Amino acid sequence: MLHSRPREELYKARNRTLLMYTSAVIVAALGVTYAAVPLYRIFCAATGFAGTPNVGTGKFEAERLVPVEGVKRIRVHFNADSADALPWLFTPQQKFVDVLPGETSLAFYRAKNLSKDDIIGIATYNVTPDRIAPHFSKVECFCFEEQKLLAGEEVDMPLLFFIDKDVLDDPACRTVHDIVLSYTFFRARRNAQGHLEPDAADDVVQNSLGFGGYELGERAEVRNAQAAAASSQK
Repeated sequence: MLHSRPREELYKARNRTLLMYTSAVIVAALGVTYAAVPLYRIFCAATGFAGTPNVGTGKFEAERLVPVEGVKRIRVHFNADSADALPWLFTPQQKFVDVLPGETSLAFYRAKNLSKDDIIGIATYNVTPDRIAPHFSKVECFCFEEQKLLAGEEVDMPLLFFIDKDVLDDPACRTVHDIVLSYTFFRARRNAQGHLEPDAADDVVQNSLGFGGYELGERAEVRNAQAAAASSQK
């Protein structure tokens, strides 16, 4: 009997520890679920998944930013769209550029606010074919932050990018000779956390990011369909 109490206390202590651990896992899982979409987009920007160009700095070492001579140039086409709710004229200032892997290239887009009001816009972007995205890196881009245009203002927006030389070792990219870089500007709004985000439906934004053919895009379509059905029943 003298030894039973310590064993009983040890057993209770282990149960308390297990309960606390289980609770922590549940809380963490809820947090991850809540943050799934932003984390997914951060992951895509870091890895190039779903046609999102790589924006990490790990590939920006000087020795990697050297053009590879003796190989075929890759043609980068530029596309520009603006949401219907945004009264801006948004166009690329060049149709395309031909670049070598490892070569930095500067391009420009132009935006003009056609309205009589100051407007803040925010841009989304993607690259096609999406298998080239892990090798497409942007050093500087107007899409990294929101853009405020005064009424009637017109501005040129720079983009500095390169295609990493690792593309030459990627079997999936051996037949890729043309790339399309697409930007879509949306009117910006503040979400519940006070951050600026595109003022558009989830599926529209996700399609502009290149997520339309993936699971998150499908979930957005389901959510929007459910919302429309619920609204029609009121």
